[in-house]
Amino acid sequence: MKQRIRERLYRLRDELGATGIAAIVLFVAAALFMSVVLQPLKEKNRLLAAKAEMIDNRAAPASNAGQKLAAVYDYLRKPEQTTDWLAKLYAIGKATGVELAQASYKTQSASGKLERYEIVVPLAGSYTQMREFLKRALAEIPVLSLDQISLKRENRRDDTVQAELRLTLHMVKP
Repeated sequence: MKQRIRERLYRLRDELGATGIAAIVLFVAAALFMSVVLQPLKEKNRLLAAKAEMIDNRAAPASNAGQKLAAVYDYLRKPEQTTDWLAKLYAIGKATGVELAQASYKTQSASGKLERYEIVVPLAGSYTQMREFLKRALAEIPVLSLDQISLKRENRRDDTVQAELRLTLHMVKP
């Protein structure tokens, strides 16, 4: 039986020649490449297309500019008053060990639904304390933005840093 198969393979090799055998090897290599490389890539492409379609479907309703603006107003509309946010800012300063000096406040008049309260706060403390203060203030007061910060240290050996923060409270008019 083995002898018979061997004879047929030799005869097939003789009939096909080097070109025929090379063609068969190329067909087998192409089939392997397709099953090992191309099929997984097609499956990955299908999954990514499905994810992209899902994201497009989710983003489509919010694509309207009016709806996006309404979402911003909804985010900024909070029940707290300006004094509540300022008290919270002071409490965060006290909790982080930052010395809050007297701050100045002014209302920026703006047309539309937003009111902006600009706050200039001089601070004193270590750099780490100031970072913690800013991190907590921006996390706990969602209507607050940091506009500018100026840091100053009297000398290199001094651990205390003097800072001036320019913050803005963005509030929706009642």
